[in-house]
Amino acid sequence: MTKVKTKEKKLIKPTEIQPGMLVKIHQKIKELNPKGELKERIQAFEGLVLARRGSGLSETVTVHKDSYGVGVEKIFPLRLPSITKIELVKKFKTRRAKLYFLRDNPKRLKEEKIS
Repeated sequence: MTKVKTKEKKLIKPTEIQPGMLVKIHQKIKELNPKGELKERIQAFEGLVLARRGSGLSETVTVHKDSYGVGVEKIFPLRLPSITKIELVKKFKTRRAKLYFLRDNPKRLKEEKIS
């Protein structure tokens, strides 16, 4: 039998998010179906954390991903009640607090081991 290696994704708290992390944020979305009924589903957004700003209840993180060749950024308030979980996929070495330069060339980071 061959064993298939699966990458374990570590759940992290919103306060542990740092720039340079590749995270998957799961968020509850409420929407109406064609019959007019309110449906709730969980949508995941996987991307690189570019920045973190604010403090306390108004703290936010900017997450960037490339979707079909187009850069997409989303700003998540960390205390948002609709965020169900945050998974750490990868962690990269960084020397800056704001990584806006990675919008153009995201291949400038070196991976760090997750402990």
